[in-house]
Amino acid sequence: MTPPAAFVFDAYGTLFDVHSVAALAEKLAPGNGAALSRIWRTKQLEYTWLQSLMASPSFAREDFGCITAHALNYAIAALILPLDGDARRLLLDAYLNLAPFPGTRDALAALAPHPRWILSNGTRVMLDAVVKATGLDQVLDGVLSVDDAGVYKPHPRVYQLAVDRLGLTPAQIAFVSSNGWDAAGAKAFGFTTFWINRDGVPTERHAPAPDFVLASLEQIVPIVSS
Repeated sequence: MTPPAAFVFDAYGTLFDVHSVAALAEKLAPGNGAALSRIWRTKQLEYTWLQSLMASPSFAREDFGCITAHALNYAIAALILPLDGDARRLLLDAYLNLAPFPGTRDALAALAPHPRWILSNGTRVMLDAVVKATGLDQVLDGVLSVDDAGVYKPHPRVYQLAVDRLGLTPAQIAFVSSNGWDAAGAKAFGFTTFWINRDGVPTERHAPAPDFVLASLEQIVPIVSS
């Protein structure tokens, strides 16, 4: 392959483990931590897609902080959990300090001196906080939020943000995501895509297949270095 000129990474689920909140959820709701985390994440993604479709002069798209809070409230209601406002705040704050996946820092460091950017559904406040808290600011060159496009992934306007910021063609940009639907959207846009398929699930069928299907971020390095 032609070596990419830059790397753009999804954040939630790719660099940061969204289910690292399950440990706190288990403390707050014993026996329900994993289920709460799973439903929360599922609804969080659903709400981004739905609000993108529903946006109109009479219904404004909300930012990812609001979406995340709505999804948490749904998950708590679905499991009929007696969690008060303080518990909910603790869970929401955990998104500002999510654990990176093992090997994330080393993989990012190894891809230097190529530009390494985040392109995420998150707000800049949320993303800047988690990047700094985890020390990944030392191995990243910048952060892009969908808020500048006014819509959530996988809308093409979101991926265009990276093209405009980096001054490159889509084919020159390597886009990395663990979310199959995100990798599909990025490939349809024209990026060279690396799908980090940690769970070994099938490839999405509604869009072009990703260029590379890998089990971890570390596996990117030898491919682009050869």
